[in-house]
Amino acid sequence: MGEKICRWGILSTAGIAKKNWASIANSGNGKIVAVASRDVAKAQTFIDECQASEPVAYKVDAVGSYDELLNRSDIDAVYVPLPTGIRADWVVKAAQAGKHVMVEKPCGVNTAEVQKMVDACDAAKVQFMDGVMFMHSARMDAMRKVLDDGKSVGELRRIASQFSFCADESWVQSNIRASSQLEPAGCLGDLGWYTIRIILFAMKYEMPVEVRGRILNGVKRADSSDVVPMEFQGEMHFASGVSATFFNSFRTNHQQWAHISGSKGYLQVNDFVLPYLGNEVTFDVGNHNFSADGCDFVMEKFMKTHQLPEYSNNTKNAQETALFRNFANLVLSRKRDNFWPEVALKTQRILDAALVSANSGGGAVKP
Repeated sequence: MGEKICRWGILSTAGIAKKNWASIANSGNGKIVAVASRDVAKAQTFIDECQASEPVAYKVDAVGSYDELLNRSDIDAVYVPLPTGIRADWVVKAAQAGKHVMVEKPCGVNTAEVQKMVDACDAAKVQFMDGVMFMHSARMDAMRKVLDDGKSVGELRRIASQFSFCADESWVQSNIRASSQLEPAGCLGDLGWYTIRIILFAMKYEMPVEVRGRILNGVKRADSSDVVPMEFQGEMHFASGVSATFFNSFRTNHQQWAHISGSKGYLQVNDFVLPYLGNEVTFDVGNHNFSADGCDFVMEKFMKTHQLPEYSNNTKNAQETALFRNFANLVLSRKRDNFWPEVALKTQRILDAALVSANSGGGAVKP
């Protein structure tokens, strides 16, 4: 292992990997060594396209099989954006080859698969982390301080979140996220991983005592054996009395917000997954006041916007780059952080419970 540089391999030429090519390139402590595909020409095309958009001043190797990449001695960590339906075996193989593993979300088809991955990483003493970029934004620490200050929000009561985009019919018929073999959880897996995670964050990663789910719209393609959720709603209840709801959809235009309500106010963030283009990230805290005096009924608006300097879109201090920088720091320090596999397992358990509920009439399920 290089003393100051984490040497990366990318296992797949998925579209999201182009974004993370740039993240690794800008991380300051990472280097892309090789990209693997089942077709070496496809891997080379991916590299050529990335070099044209975000060039690196060194050669990146195109590799014609995943096994060949994992067998290389000049790679410390792998980023795995393979489809969820085929991911688990390759994550296990990567761990057994001594590679630290950054995996796309949802991490697995079910909790048993994710546990299998985590166990393999534990046995090999390598780091496991899911690729939830917003977790590495400076905004999260600022939000945590506000939620914990006792006065801005107060005692938590209710959390709501939505992440959605509107796909056209050609996308539904061709994209792997509508395939029950490759992405069986559909919008719940692709988008719900984020809404579930922001709720867990607000709750300091306390698990709910029950989860309910409902598939509002699903599709069964000719190449799929099962219905894939296109629109999903979920509900969580916690032992403290806090309730939370989340909505995910491939049928509703771009929204990515979270609203955390308490006894004294609320915190809202409107772009928690992918910050809007710019050089700062923000969130709002509302502490409005109602008063009645005779015939005068007044609602006074008290809203404070919190702003932090942070660029979007893979730049050097963006959350995507911080994700890969933070992971590489763990690799280079030879210290593993168990928080990341633990929170991935918690997220998967809630996702699984929501699907079980949705497929059995919407009743309460303990995650």
